[in-house]
Amino acid sequence: MSAKLCRTGTDPEVRMTLPRLLALFLLLCAAMPCVPLLCGPARAAAFLPLGDTRGPLLQQGQALIAPRGGAPSGGASLFAGTQGGSFFEPVVLAAPLPALAPSNNVAEHIRNVIALAEAGPAGYDAIQHGARSLPRKRPTAMTLGEIYDWIAATPGQPHAIGRYQFVPDTLRALVHRAGLSRGTRFTPRVQDHLADLLLHDAGLPEAQRGEITPRSFMHNLAGIWAGLPLPSGKSRYHGYAGNKATMTWARFEREMAPVFRR
Repeated sequence: MSAKLCRTGTDPEVRMTLPRLLALFLLLCAAMPCVPLLCGPARAAAFLPLGDTRGPLLQQGQALIAPRGGAPSGGASLFAGTQGGSFFEPVVLAAPLPALAPSNNVAEHIRNVIALAEAGPAGYDAIQHGARSLPRKRPTAMTLGEIYDWIAATPGQPHAIGRYQFVPDTLRALVHRAGLSRGTRFTPRVQDHLADLLLHDAGLPEAQRGEITPRSFMHNLAGIWAGLPLPSGKSRYHGYAGNKATMTWARFEREMAPVFRR
């Protein structure tokens, strides 16, 4: 070992290098990729009222943060929970996934793909399979307030609910964004409305305009819903809280292909 490396902390030259090392550390931190919560394609979407049937439910909004091109990193998702699992935990699918019926609506088609991976045959009334204490009503017969009360009364268990397996924190955030009240019933239309917010966050408008690639958009979806795979075939949350992909990447590509042929 050289004499220079063996100098003590009282040596003036060593004392002079400490500020430089701190400055270098701060520069490295600044160069690291930012958290998806801050850098993902989050947007404020403008929505028509739920009772309005004159136009599409999802409309283009103003970007809060500019989306980045390319696939996201393998870090935590925008919706990663504090206990290591995704905010979207797929129910167990015992049977092979059925074929999807064609749809002329882009958002509807993508929602069908997500539901195929997440909800299984229970659809809009799906409840995460790990929930031991179930609500007294079917989810579609419950108000949002009743769902919140069920969550509060049954701590310590999963509470992912509905066709898109919303978990409590995400459900509350989406309900707040959509301006819905506790008295709003958790109908299929409401669930679709909330899912459309997430499709917008994942970059659907950008994908339709060709500003991000289909692969990047699919990566973004897999970062939200744990039942969807990455190109490796595994969920981004594989092994966390029992999460795993419920379809192959090849199946995911095949089901999403009609979206990008339009």
